[in-house]
Order: sequence, then C-alpha cells, then structure tokens
Amino acid sequence: MKVKNILVSQPQPADLEKSPYGALSRKFGINIDFQKFIKIEGVEAKELRQSRINILDYTAIIFTSRNAVDHFFRLAKDLRVEIPNSLKYFCISESTAFYLQKYVQYRKRKIFHGKQSFDDLVEIIRKHKDERYLLPCSDIHKVSMTKVLDKHNIHFDKGIFYKTLASDLSHIEIENYDMLIFFSPTGVKSLFKNFPKFQQNSTLIAAFGPTTSKAVIEAGLTLDIGAPTKTAPSMTMAIEQYFQKTKDGKKK
Repeated sequence: MKVKNILVSQPQPADLEKSPYGALSRKFGINIDFQKFIKIEGVEAKELRQSRINILDYTAIIFTSRNAVDHFFRLAKDLRVEIPNSLKYFCISESTAFYLQKYVQYRKRKIFHGKQSFDDLVEIIRKHKDERYLLPCSDIHKVSMTKVLDKHNIHFDKGIFYKTLASDLSHIEIENYDMLIFFSPTGVKSLFKNFPKFQQNSTLIAAFGPTTSKAVIEAGLTLDIGAPTKTAPSMTMAIEQYFQKTKDGKKK
C-alpha cells in the first residue's frame, strides 16, 4: 500500500510550506491534513471554589503550559482576585515564562524557568522549598509531575483549572486516511469516541512520546511508527525514515 493521505491530530502549522510537514509532503508526494483531536475547556469559577483552591493561599505558581497560564489568570479575573506582586512563577520553559508578559510586567516579577522538562524545573523549585506552590493543570495530566514534587517534599496543591476533551470529528472521513499521527493519549481516546467502530486494517499508526505509544497499544492498535528515537527526534523524521525503509511508502 502506498501512503497517499495522512491525518495529523494537531493544528496546522502557521506556515505549512516552510514546516517539516510541508517538506515531507513535497518529497514523497503525499497529502497531509491537520485536525485537532482534543480541545481545551476552562472550568468555571464555581468549580474551582468547590475544590477549595484559594489562589491567595499560595506564594508560588507552577506553570507547565500556556494553557495553564491562560486559565490561571482567567479564573483569577473571574474570582476578582488581585494577584500580589510578591507571587513567584516557576515555568517549565523560557517560552512559557515569556508568555507571562501577556498578563504581568515581566521584569517586575519573580519568574524562574527550566530548560524544557519538568525534572529541570523541579531542581529550581527545590531551591525555594519554603514556598507554598499551586500547580494549575488539566483534569488529564502527567501523574509523574505530582509524584516528583512529593518525592522532594515540595509543599503544593494541584488545581484543575481546565479540562481536556475530545473534539467533534464528525466531519472527518477517517477511512480516507492511510496514516494517523497521534501526540497524546487523549488524542487516541478521541479517535474511538468519535469513531467507536474504527478498525485499523491497513491504516498506519504513528505516535510521538512513550505515553502516546502506550495508549495506542492499549487501545488494541498496531504501532507502526514511534518517535522520538535516537535517529529520529521528530515525528516527521521518523515518518521519513519509515518511507525510505519501505521504499517511499510502499510496504513490503
């Protein structure tokens, strides 16, 4: 089977032609479509109150994504909470830290950031053990984050500020695609919520990250392409290597 159509379960890149997906499409003469399989929905102020999370009880906030930043400040506004200048922010990456400029005067706040991984960030947090931390997150999040905070005896509370839900994919003709690419376990769940009778048959399945790969296998699907690997740190590189190995997409 020659791969002709690929569906990526993410939003389309801002400049598709200059993206790795654009290069992949041109090199192998394939059509690549993009569709978000999941959507983010913020919880209401009432829900946060019911969880007994009071923003002003904390001296530091841990941000692991832009979604967490957006929904933290949205709920603070809805609850009419005036954020004190003394509040400290610990961000998973420099880009997330810079994103705070949307809501606070960056240079006047105490902002710390890791390199990209949560483990990097925890090393910084450990140097500020006297703080009381709030971790705004989704209802679906990595349990490993809270485990590592517990391991290092960090005083923190987890707050559900937004939810990760399956998108409506009823307009998609899933059988028209020769390959589906997933980036999260929730994306895999969304596939079966939208298409409960989905059968893989000859459809190739690609997954990025160990938890996504595990979700694919646990769903009873065959994982054909996994990333990252030593030779393919990105999803597009893994797909290109697969095509080259199978003679430009023709399965042996």
